[in-house]
Amino acid sequence: MKNDSYKGNNVNKSELIDAIAASADIPKAAAGRALDATLESVSGALQKGDSVALVGFGTFGVKERAARTGRNPQTGQPIQIAAATLPTFKPGKALKDAVNK
Repeated sequence: MKNDSYKGNNVNKSELIDAIAASADIPKAAAGRALDATLESVSGALQKGDSVALVGFGTFGVKERAARTGRNPQTGQPIQIAAATLPTFKPGKALKDAVNK
C-alpha cells in the first residue's frame, strides 16, 4: 500500500478497505468482509486474554491496570479510579523499520 492512496493524515475504515481491495485485486465488498473478520478475530482473542502476534507487524495483547486513587483536576479531591483491562499493541521490527524510512 502506498501512502498516496490515502486522502489525509488519518486513514478511515473505508479508505483502508479501498487500499486492501486495490492491493489484493479483490472487490471492495470482499475486502470489507475480510477486514471485519480480521478485527473480530483479534477482538475475540483479546477478550479471552490471548495475544495475537503478526510476525513483522506486531503483537496485540491485553494489560491489567490496577485500581488507583487519582485527583479531580477541578476540585483537587481524591477519586477512586477502577481497575481496567486495556488492549495493547507492540510494533514489530519490520513495522518500525518501515515507519522510520
